[in-house]
Amino acid sequence: MLDHQLYEPHLTIREFSILPGKEWTPGPSDWCLIQVEGGMGYWLQAQSSIDLDTGAVLLISGDAQGHIRASQLSSMSLYSFNVTPGRLTGLMTLSEQDFLKQAASQSDLAFQVFPASSPIALKMRELHASRNTMNALLFRLTLLQLFVEIFGKKLEQAQTPQDSGDAKERLRAFLMTVQPDVLAEMSFDELARNTRCTPRHLSRIFFELMGMSFSDKRAEIRLGKARELLATSKSKVVEVAFESGYKSLSLFNQMFTRHFGISPGKWRQRYGVNRVSESRRNSVPDLRIVKSDTLRQRPQLARVNAG
Repeated sequence: MLDHQLYEPHLTIREFSILPGKEWTPGPSDWCLIQVEGGMGYWLQAQSSIDLDTGAVLLISGDAQGHIRASQLSSMSLYSFNVTPGRLTGLMTLSEQDFLKQAASQSDLAFQVFPASSPIALKMRELHASRNTMNALLFRLTLLQLFVEIFGKKLEQAQTPQDSGDAKERLRAFLMTVQPDVLAEMSFDELARNTRCTPRHLSRIFFELMGMSFSDKRAEIRLGKARELLATSKSKVVEVAFESGYKSLSLFNQMFTRHFGISPGKWRQRYGVNRVSESRRNSVPDLRIVKSDTLRQRPQLARVNAG
């Protein structure tokens, strides 16, 4: 079921502030990169706390449990951007998306802090300073590049296929190179031919590698693409259905409602681009300091740089 949050854009810089002694809990997101622009504070989780000085960068996955508290002496100003791998189906391979999904539940990868002097912190500061001078597409790609660099060799090692004639390794190697959009257009028989597997064996090893059946994975990709189109375009629902790989509007409506708990039309009314824009207008975007009664929720946005 879909949570009751706006379908927020990703690869977009947001700026906000936290009052002295107050707290902010990051909203739900696959990954969030946050930099302290000014002031000091702490990241608090369970029984531990980590100092956050000016310039420090936090990488937080959606599974991370904690919040940021500003120092009692001064407010904190921060900026951040989200990365949602599932919305990059034309850019990331299935294997790359799976690596980031697994990383989100690993404590050493899901939460990381980089000091102000680290290359990651310096690059993010430079990007923030150049946000209004760079080409918008190049800026988004550079934000994504910064995010990927954090995982470095661990991501490279995860994407290195093994030299083996085993069917499971052939499928793994194929998933390392295929983009989700391509897989979504494949039939199960086509995948079997590409990986030189019998359908029965392929069904078993696909589930072992991806944690779901081929048909469920294909539906997940198609519905994810449909949700993106509904949120960011003005295409008719029937056009979204066809573009997402569904030849029947009734089947698309049925699958979308079953997966997200709401019809495509109602989902667009609630989370689409017009709804997001209206919400931002109502959030008083010129307010620099977050009101204390909203600090446990998402902060009021000071500015949104569409990047």
